This record gives sequence, C-alpha cells and structure tokens, in this order.
Amino acid sequence: MKYGMINAILLLFAVTFLPAGGHAQDVPRAISTDPIRDPAFPPRKEVIHVPSGGTIINGVVYTASGPGPHPTFVFFHGLPGTERNLDLAQAVRRAGWNAVTVNYRGSWGSGGSFRFAHTLEDAKATLAFVRDPANAKMLGIDTSRIAIGGHSMGGWVAAHTLADDPALLGGVIFSSGDFGEVGANARANHAAIAARMNGVRETLVDVTGDSMADELAANADAWSFKKLAPRLAGRRLLILYSDDFAKHYSLTLIEAMKQVPGSRAVSAYTPTDHDWSDARISLETQVLNWLASLPASR
Repeated sequence: MKYGMINAILLLFAVTFLPAGGHAQDVPRAISTDPIRDPAFPPRKEVIHVPSGGTIINGVVYTASGPGPHPTFVFFHGLPGTERNLDLAQAVRRAGWNAVTVNYRGSWGSGGSFRFAHTLEDAKATLAFVRDPANAKMLGIDTSRIAIGGHSMGGWVAAHTLADDPALLGGVIFSSGDFGEVGANARANHAAIAARMNGVRETLVDVTGDSMADELAANADAWSFKKLAPRLAGRRLLILYSDDFAKHYSLTLIEAMKQVPGSRAVSAYTPTDHDWSDARISLETQVLNWLASLPASR
C-alpha cells in the first residue's frame, strides 16, 4: 500500500479541537490509533551510524508500515537533548512517514566533540546519509519527499538547514532558540551566558560553559534569525512557539519573515512550556497536519 493511501486512511477519522490560536485543528487518527499492520512490510526500528566530520554519529530510523518508499521526516533535538520528542517521531511514523532522529557529535554517545557549528554540519551529513541510494533503498525512503524539524536548538539547526537545502519539502520548528542572539548576549555578558551553558551541558563532550559562550559570541552575526530570514524566502516553514524563554526568539523570526518577499512561513502559538509537557497532542496534531499538507514533491 503506497504512503498516500495510508495517509488517507489514517486521516479519514478525526476529532477537532480549538487551540489557543483559535484555529480548528483536526486531530489525525494516527495520534491515537495504530495503522493497519502490513505483515509483509511491518514497521521497524533501524539503528544508523552517520559519518560526519571524521567520526560517527548515532541515530535511529522508525520506518513506516508498508512497502514504501515512504516520505521521511528528519528531526533534530535540542541542547543538550534530554527531551527526545520520540512520541512525536512515533506519531509521524503511524501517519505513514519514516522518522529519523540523530545525536550530534559529542552528545549522547556520538563520536567527536560537541560544537554548535558541528550541529549544522551533522544535519547536512544526516541528510546526505538518508539520500544515499543504498541507505534510501534499505530504509524505504522517498528521497524526493524529505522534510525536517527541530525543537529548541534543533529548531535553529532545522531553520539553517532548510535555508541551505532547496530539495527539502519544508521544515517545522517549535520553541526554537536563536543562537545568533544568544551569541550577541555572550558578547555583552560572557559570564552570564557561560553560566547558562554550564547548566545545560549534561553529557556534551569536550566543552565548557566558557568555550560554548566563546563560540556563540564569535558567530553571533552569521547565526542570527534576522540574518537568516531572507534566505528562507519561498520555503515552507511552520513556526510553533510557546510560553517559555525561547518565545522571544520565535517572535523575532516571525517578524523577520513578514518582511521577506515570497515568505511562506506560518506560525501558531500554544500556551505551554518549553518541552510542550501538557500539549503533546496539540504538538503532534499541528506537525502531522502540516506534513499532510506538503506537496507530492519539491
């Protein structure tokens, strides 16, 4: 069964809710109901090892049910990535998409050293991996239908990656950081940002709060959302934001995109925390409905 038919079946039955933004949203059946099992092509989990920067980063692919090839959603986690959003990955898989998640260099067992610049390189390496013909065949990936997403720092990674990769269908970011603006703050108050980075280092390898603040300060101009916005002209981008410390960054990007001719960015607000702890159904609904709205090809 092709993924288009699977999506149609999964979206056939839905309930409707009204989020804070006031726009009715159909809750896809994939959020609460398992798909019809295909015994010949059952869903599976594949561990992947992605070459990046001379080392290997680890990840997982949740492959969708059915023979495929399937559209594929590549997701990038935040800093340091304690909230994995794997419930979202599973919902995406139930909706007929493959879901890919990876760990950046120097995080959660991946090789190498953590650097903010490395996260952008690792995202490109992951896309190269899933587009490789042999990997795409093994994982059932339709390389003409790849979208990306990210949470917190991963939203920043996804936005920059979307701007650099015209073959992507689009990107969705939620509660995203703006590490250009954080870098500007590091220039003004290095000690405060270093302390903030020390508080979120967790298992990150070969960094200190001071070294992280230094890297951010050195790249503040190049990494800002305001500078990025014109490069996102014409790209399908969903910006979801919440009541958290990152709300300002999302609003900055939204306002910047309003000034960009040909902008296709849309946004929605949900009153929840940074991890969307009490709005998981809302998050999954908005992401799945956005994915379902994407065209058959770029």
